[in-house]
Amino acid sequence: MSEIVRIEHANVRRDGRLILKDATLALDEGEHIAVVGPNGAGKSTLLDVIARNIYPLALDEYKSVLFGEEKWIKSELEKLIGVVSERNAAFLNTSYKVREIVCSGLYSSLGFDFHHRINDDDWIRADEELRKVGLYDKRERVMNTLSSGEKRRIMLARVNITKPRLLLLDEASSALDFPSRASLRRLISTYTEKSTIIMVTHELNEILPEIKRVLLMKDGMVIMDGRKEDVLTEENLSLLFGERVHLSRSGEIYSAYC
Repeated sequence: MSEIVRIEHANVRRDGRLILKDATLALDEGEHIAVVGPNGAGKSTLLDVIARNIYPLALDEYKSVLFGEEKWIKSELEKLIGVVSERNAAFLNTSYKVREIVCSGLYSSLGFDFHHRINDDDWIRADEELRKVGLYDKRERVMNTLSSGEKRRIMLARVNITKPRLLLLDEASSALDFPSRASLRRLISTYTEKSTIIMVTHELNEILPEIKRVLLMKDGMVIMDGRKEDVLTEENLSLLFGERVHLSRSGEIYSAYC
């Protein structure tokens, strides 16, 4: 397998405070990983560094290599990296139609502008992705009339229209009820054969069965990185969250509670 991500010694400062501290991550193509930690741990910031939405301090030891290359044109990188995040609210609550939102993912835009040249093949690709997420019948609906679960499925269709090699999921199931979270988890699992997935969550039952590696973050630092069964223990999670955590497991699905 070829290495798809290498981040070394990333430090991010915001408002005079380090919110990411000396973070290092290497990931092979096809090696899916979950990033777990409490709110404010630096999980989303790490994803932003990987996607080059933000840049760490320009220290000599910092390195970012994506798909074997250090230098990228951002528009080209966006075709290879798909991001699903709660921060994509502009796409979730717009008055654009579902089909338009999915198709505009080809251009990394919200809807279309005068310079976009949409052809029949583009619409066919959008319809194919809508069928995959089970929402082809709602392709003419306006986005802001859909349920939260439907909107997340539309976001998956949108980012996957470019067939990204890397899929970054930042709390992709947040605010959904547990049946909707389970349904979305099963859908996301279908993408693991085509894309490498980095999933940020603090809900263990969202972690895909296909994910075999877990990284723990706290206070902006990576404090543990290893095999899922070794990392996800009551002792480790209690230290991570600062409270006694009880852990249960059903097959490859983990759950935790205090």
